[in-house]
Amino acid sequence: MLRLYDTRSRQVEGVVAPGARVLRVYTCGPTVYRYAHVGNLRSYLLPDLIRRVLERHRVGTLLCQNITDVGHLVDDGEVDASGEDKVLQQARREGRSALEIARFYEDAFRRDTAKLNMRPPEHMPRATESIDLMIEMIEGLIARGHAYVLDDGSVYFDARSFPTYGEISGNRLDALQPAYRLEAVDARKRFHADWALWKGSKREGFNREGSDEEMTWETPWGRGFPGWHIECSAMSLRFLGEHIDVHTGGKDLRFPHHEDERAQSNASVGHDVVKHWVHGEHVLFDGRKMAKSTGNVVLLSDVEAAGLDPLAVRLALLEHRYRQQMNLTWDSLRAADRTVRRWRQRVAEWAEAPSRPIAREYADRAQAAFDDDLDTPAALRVVRELERDESVAPGSRFETFLHLDHVLGLDLSADIGKPPVVAVLPPGAAELLDARARARAAKDWGASDRLRDELAALGVKVVDTPEGQTWS
Repeated sequence: MLRLYDTRSRQVEGVVAPGARVLRVYTCGPTVYRYAHVGNLRSYLLPDLIRRVLERHRVGTLLCQNITDVGHLVDDGEVDASGEDKVLQQARREGRSALEIARFYEDAFRRDTAKLNMRPPEHMPRATESIDLMIEMIEGLIARGHAYVLDDGSVYFDARSFPTYGEISGNRLDALQPAYRLEAVDARKRFHADWALWKGSKREGFNREGSDEEMTWETPWGRGFPGWHIECSAMSLRFLGEHIDVHTGGKDLRFPHHEDERAQSNASVGHDVVKHWVHGEHVLFDGRKMAKSTGNVVLLSDVEAAGLDPLAVRLALLEHRYRQQMNLTWDSLRAADRTVRRWRQRVAEWAEAPSRPIAREYADRAQAAFDDDLDTPAALRVVRELERDESVAPGSRFETFLHLDHVLGLDLSADIGKPPVVAVLPPGAAELLDARARARAAKDWGASDRLRDELAALGVKVVDTPEGQTWS
């Protein structure tokens, strides 16, 4: 059965209780004020893989993934001078309403995940449609002594009221430094590590006029808007209940987001809500962090514009385990694209042969890799070995590839029944191939290598065989 690395316990653990038929999973969703880049999308591949692997064991998954359409501010515990969140800022830049911005980028996110064959969650609640849940939860935290109200209508969580704070990230309250991201700490806080559950709009410098677009709401303690962390606590408890098996997210969310979320949820119900915390690593592109601040952002639309199949991104991500940092490059994406297309062609060819039983030894080895903390690189090595194993009947390879594709999600059956693709040489390539054949016949290896490089520059790969050169 599936085992995953638990960030809190620092070890690989089984995540399915004996006899359980459903796994409850919560994953932190996107903040919908811009397009998700391929590094962001890696975080959502993780729960999709969990779901697909568990299906092989006939265990269902109930997945909840929120939509943050009230963007968090400069800092999760503080507000900026204007009091504007990211959704509102982007709305001003694009000359659209906050609602239009949020729905536009939410739809773009849904399209991107669909192109990567990520199955939609059972629940995908929006923050703006869950304000009542947040208010109710904050009222409970105040009543239990875990939160306090300031004179401007802001509400803060009392971090010292939750003694086990820091078990996920290793950051202990007594070791945290004040204002780790800001120049000053709000003097009204009881403790510098307290964070905002709700942010009041009745304060100097808050410049939004009263309108439907101001993204503020009335509460028993005054008008304002929610903090970042409270939405995940409120929505996860509402849609998955007080016992959640696995909570996933990117590594950067361990602190403070998941520490604060855990404190809020546990303080609300009186026990540990999440059993396992599972985090994915970052993606670099060309050796640099993929982020707007670095100008090193690659979108799925960029990949498509380069003529690559979107599922080449999925395969490239599967080449690394989810908790390993990885470096994507255009070369690695092009290689993944070639592999996806080749496997589809092979599956289409094997489909013409008589059907044979699944190659059980290969299927079991791949499944064992999937179960072992989602070791997708090991599973892909099994697939490549099977592809090369001519002792396995074509019909058996066909069945096994499609069996494993239920987890891989690469649409390997896409070319079945289609006429074979006839490769067309680019202009000038035929003459270079002829010249290279003559050079090899004359044993002019220098000219042969030079001509191979020229062909590669045109996109033609040449391989020498005992029968002569072949190209693709």
